[in-house]
Amino acid sequence: MAKKVARSSQKPRREEVSATTPAQLAAVSVCARHGNRPDELLEIFHEMQHELGFIPEETLPVIATALNRSRAEIYGVLTFYHDFKRHPVGKHIVKICRAEACQSMGTDALCAHAEQSLNTPLGGTTADGSVTIEQVFCLGNCALSPAIMVGERLYGKVDAHRFDEIIAGLNKEAAE
Repeated sequence: MAKKVARSSQKPRREEVSATTPAQLAAVSVCARHGNRPDELLEIFHEMQHELGFIPEETLPVIATALNRSRAEIYGVLTFYHDFKRHPVGKHIVKICRAEACQSMGTDALCAHAEQSLNTPLGGTTADGSVTIEQVFCLGNCALSPAIMVGERLYGKVDAHRFDEIIAGLNKEAAE
């Protein structure tokens, strides 16, 4: 039941990759919707992440074949942009600013508190899959340091107590 990847009209590639997993089949479909065009790679990644929540490693050879590009080119673009996720992430993504202004206002202590209270390191996801915490380097909220972002919502002057309140609010939303 393997579906062959439809390729662009560019010169043929020597290697053929079969799509067999649901993620690979999704990659074939997304690439086809974008005309198997290499200049649509970022849009393909955005759509893949929207559909699957992340871009699985197993889809990279399929995407490379569909776009008639090397796996290295596809991997290079994927890893260059930090917002593309290569593994499942939590329902809520909490970004903690680690830039200089936030450092001067205690973000290191905030990060340590976040790791301890959520029982996961920066870059990790809680055991229940509800929260992923990430470090970023500037949220543009320097006047209200330290800053965090949850989804699309920006918070300033976040200390350990306020962090706990924000996380409790997320858990409350999930329960409702």
